[in-house]
Amino acid sequence: MAKAEETTLIPRWVALLLTAVAAGLVVWTLYLTYALPARHVTDHWRIAWAGFDIGLAAALAATAAGVLREARWVDATAAVAATLLITDAWFDIVLADAGFERTEAIVLAVLGEIPLALFCSWVVLNAERAIGSLKESQRRRP
Repeated sequence: MAKAEETTLIPRWVALLLTAVAAGLVVWTLYLTYALPARHVTDHWRIAWAGFDIGLAAALAATAAGVLREARWVDATAAVAATLLITDAWFDIVLADAGFERTEAIVLAVLGEIPLALFCSWVVLNAERAIGSLKESQRRRP
């Protein structure tokens, strides 16, 4: 009988490397918590948000295309879209000014970004089954 290590698709050292990077990131985050200024002004604010939103739109469009094409990679694009939606909600809320701007960001997150992220997560979890069912129903059509 083959050892488990011989049949794994990804070597164990990958997990060790990612664990080390995650631990290093925790230390880096603690450092940044105290080292960064409370306020920062940038000349590229519009470009940053526009670029992020273009990436989000591309992930959603790729997921839609993947669903329509019954592509095997649709779970990956849906996972990217879900991650970007949660990231968008987070930054919209924490970067908004107190008052109406923050309230608006919270409402948009609760009613838009988070539900859509959950929907994309559903696509991730059900992609194989959903695509298999769709193919089966297409075969049954006269």
